[in-house]
Amino acid sequence: MARPLRFRYSPQSWSDGRVQHDILQSLQSNIGARAATPWFKIGGDWQTHRFEMENGDVALFARTDDEAYWMGNTETPPSLWKTDKFGWQDVPYHVARWATRELTATLHEQDPWLADFPHLSWFFLPVFMSKDGRHSTRAFFREHAAGFPDADWRQTTRFFEKFLKTGVFDDYRHVMSGKLGTSDHVDPVRMSAAMAEFIAAKILTDASYDVVPEIEVTTGHSLDFRAKNDDTNVLVEVTRPQPPQNRTASGPVAAVRDTAETKTNGQLAAHGGGAVLFVDCSSFRDDAWAAVRGEQPDVRHRPAVVYRTRPNGRVEGYRKGAVPLELGDALEVVD
Repeated sequence: MARPLRFRYSPQSWSDGRVQHDILQSLQSNIGARAATPWFKIGGDWQTHRFEMENGDVALFARTDDEAYWMGNTETPPSLWKTDKFGWQDVPYHVARWATRELTATLHEQDPWLADFPHLSWFFLPVFMSKDGRHSTRAFFREHAAGFPDADWRQTTRFFEKFLKTGVFDDYRHVMSGKLGTSDHVDPVRMSAAMAEFIAAKILTDASYDVVPEIEVTTGHSLDFRAKNDDTNVLVEVTRPQPPQNRTASGPVAAVRDTAETKTNGQLAAHGGGAVLFVDCSSFRDDAWAAVRGEQPDVRHRPAVVYRTRPNGRVEGYRKGAVPLELGDALEVVD
């Protein structure tokens, strides 16, 4: 499975003839390709190339007299196989901006509905335009409402657009967008679990905490977040139970207990305590959540917050133990 899009760096000189022979002819002979005029200008001393394949793949190449960057959701020409890879934040500004504009315009031409969600398009561009995951990741938002049951895809996509527009995750774009995955098929359970981290971060942000993802702890594990403000520094781990109809548990209460127990006996047990467990029931339909809300089952870990978010922004839930977070208006506590 290909990873989210990154740049390959070549610290060499590339002439027009070398581009023609080592890139275009290589792609033509293997999968069919043509050299297309780039849609945008790059600026600076860079020269740019755009290659479009018969199967819908696209590749970009930017070069100066002594270096070049390649990016594409297609096969890599052999002349670039042994080159180093770099993230979007690690390449020259002109190159990153040009590639972003080229690929975003291509994305919106292929799926015009995403043009209404510019920040979400930018944030998930490395997976929306990836080799293996470009169809599945877009379909997850459009056809599966990003994991929300009984919800309109427009509303759910606006929910994540509004959150991502705050810029909370801009500095962590590569790791967080990559959580959606680049599988060639939609896996609603795994992808919904990934989006649970975004929902948790939104709750923490709405409660006025600064959020830092992927916190390495001394056990060798990573916990999902560190939530900080002037008075608080708390680790948070997120889990998302599967809807009862998708699992063998006897009902929604058992689903919550079993999923939380798995997390508690794994990362949280190894960590040795101190983290808050967030149990996200946003995949539950109304009746399933009503059962959990009514019984408020224990989740074998304290402190914990069990909640359900709807794409209109409403979050309701309950707490177990002394939760060291003031969630205030970000969460409506149910009796």
